[in-house]
Amino acid sequence: MAWNEPGGGDNKDPWNSNNNNNGGNRNDGPPDLDEAFKKLQDKLNGMFGGGGSGSGGGSGSADISGSFIVLVLGIIAIIWGAMGIYQVDEKDRAVVLRFGKYMDTLGPGLHWNPPLVDNKFIVNITEERQYPSRGLMLTKDENIVELPLTVQYNIADPKAFVLNVKNPELSLQQASDSALRHVVGSSRLDDVVSVGREQIGVDVQVRLQEYLDSYGTGIQVVKINIQEAKPPTEVKEAYDDVIKAREDQERLINEAQAYSNGIIPESRGKAQRIIEEASGYKAKVIVEAKGEATRFENLLTEYKKAPEVTRERLYLDAVQDVMSKSSKVLVDIEGGNNMMYLPLDKLVQQRNESDVAPTVSGMNISDIADEVIKKLRRDQSANRSRGTR
Repeated sequence: MAWNEPGGGDNKDPWNSNNNNNGGNRNDGPPDLDEAFKKLQDKLNGMFGGGGSGSGGGSGSADISGSFIVLVLGIIAIIWGAMGIYQVDEKDRAVVLRFGKYMDTLGPGLHWNPPLVDNKFIVNITEERQYPSRGLMLTKDENIVELPLTVQYNIADPKAFVLNVKNPELSLQQASDSALRHVVGSSRLDDVVSVGREQIGVDVQVRLQEYLDSYGTGIQVVKINIQEAKPPTEVKEAYDDVIKAREDQERLINEAQAYSNGIIPESRGKAQRIIEEASGYKAKVIVEAKGEATRFENLLTEYKKAPEVTRERLYLDAVQDVMSKSSKVLVDIEGGNNMMYLPLDKLVQQRNESDVAPTVSGMNISDIADEVIKKLRRDQSANRSRGTR
């Protein structure tokens, strides 16, 4: 007979822990789940003020409902715990709030926080973000200019970015517009349009970072890119003419500078050459003067030893020096008039040096010499004939 057939007796249930074997209790079987759920239900009823079990049927239904509640609670607990598991990437940081109060900033890795208790905000701190802006502004010299720019920034402090300002990126936009207008309003139009754009970008970055730090946004400005500034459309042609004139001015200045760089070293070289020539001439004159002085001293010594001989020597040297430089010589003839002697070698040499008229250069030198000799002989014979008379 099976253990669950009528009349078989309750003591034949193999899962009943109260079965008697030879008058004793047997606890070597598996635990009774119904009994365990019943005990848990009794505890819950005691905690929530539930009444005791009535009839046997009521007790069975209560056991089933208690088991279901415990199962549901266990599933809810598992889901609740799984919901708190999350992972933070290398480029992110997690700002954790517990009941609305800041608790911690977590780095990369796998983390768990109790759901509905902790609230987390994932912030990317390595991404370089951009904010473009464009607008018409008034310069210091009361000119209107359209100036576009791009702000490159990242998140330096995740806690400040999440907690200090409600909308930090909106604050960044308003602060960048304010900083740009302040800097452009303190600059002239020429600086904004052409030569001063780089410096304007630096000034805007410094002022914008001061604003963001004072607000506590946690934003770090990386760079300000100032794009090409444009004048209003109505005066664009006039501005283009001004820019072209400025470019021509720069070109002429560069050409003048190049010419200056070429002529100044050349002039300095010539000046240095003249100075060196003057120094050489000075040294030459000094050496010659010292030589003449030494020669004169030696000559004075010889003169003291033999005055007549030395005087005669000096006279002959002086006459030789004078005669060697003269092209005309007067010869004194006894008993007659002075005769002028023309040295042909000196005349020819002088003619070659001074490059005389072509008619003379084309004549035969020997014919000229013959004519001169004949003329001298006729003059000499005429003088002799006068002397005899």
